[in-house]
Amino acid sequence: MTDAGVPPPETAAELRDAILARHDTLSKRLQHVARYVLDHPDDMALQTLTVIADRSGTQPSAIVRFAKALGFTGAGPMQRLLRESLLANNTSLGYGERVHQFTATIDQSVSARGVGALIDEFTEGDILALQNTRTTIGHDGLADAVALIRSASIVHLAGMRRAFPVAAYLAYAIPQAGKPTMLIDGVGGLAFQQFRAMSSKDLLIAISYHSYAPETVSAVEAAIAAGTSVLAISDSFASPIAKLATQTLLVRESEVRGFRSLSASLCVAQALVVGLAYEQERGARQHDLGAVSADAS
Repeated sequence: MTDAGVPPPETAAELRDAILARHDTLSKRLQHVARYVLDHPDDMALQTLTVIADRSGTQPSAIVRFAKALGFTGAGPMQRLLRESLLANNTSLGYGERVHQFTATIDQSVSARGVGALIDEFTEGDILALQNTRTTIGHDGLADAVALIRSASIVHLAGMRRAFPVAAYLAYAIPQAGKPTMLIDGVGGLAFQQFRAMSSKDLLIAISYHSYAPETVSAVEAAIAAGTSVLAISDSFASPIAKLATQTLLVRESEVRGFRSLSASLCVAQALVVGLAYEQERGARQHDLGAVSADAS
């Protein structure tokens, strides 16, 4: 039976919003399904329940219970909604399915061609991830993120562990575009003092991926308490930083033989910086033109 009185979502966007709104009230097993639906909508749209259950490490019955918890009569209507969204976006083959096809072929390449073939595996994996990032973020998503950075008085950066290279690059590059920047690194046990520097006029850019660095999650929680806007770069809308963020840029890196890349994240970081520099320069030109017009009049 479906949850009484719960109307099912009618679009993929409504489905995502419903999952995020109810995520914390679901059981651990259904939260696991929720994360898979958010992270692999193409799989949910195109694959059978048996394949989805195998790839997600759950049971078909759990997927059915999850769909009913959101108001659907079963998994089929939820899959149909996602499939219609996929077709509407003119996607011939989903990212998740392309990754699975890629992964199925790499195990043979090294044994057949030697260790040098690893360069093919890593570059091809990154190409898939970069193509997916362009789709998931889109022009509007990047433009909105640049606007958040530009409107902030100070940009604070939090990215620990695997995400630290991305935060470090942004800490170097954003000031080059004329925006004051502070890197939250916790050196000397000063993370709490660095958190206190955030204000309601600032922006925190938080970068974290599964299994999500507690220090970065704490930085986001401190930002929310201070009224600071948060731009999250993460691999799931259900991640602990994305659920609190003003905006989330969804980046799913490639993984080859257990090693995850940072290519897509650094690409997004660079696009943010160049976009900020462009908008800053354009704003300065418009200001100068306005001043010249005022003097002429």
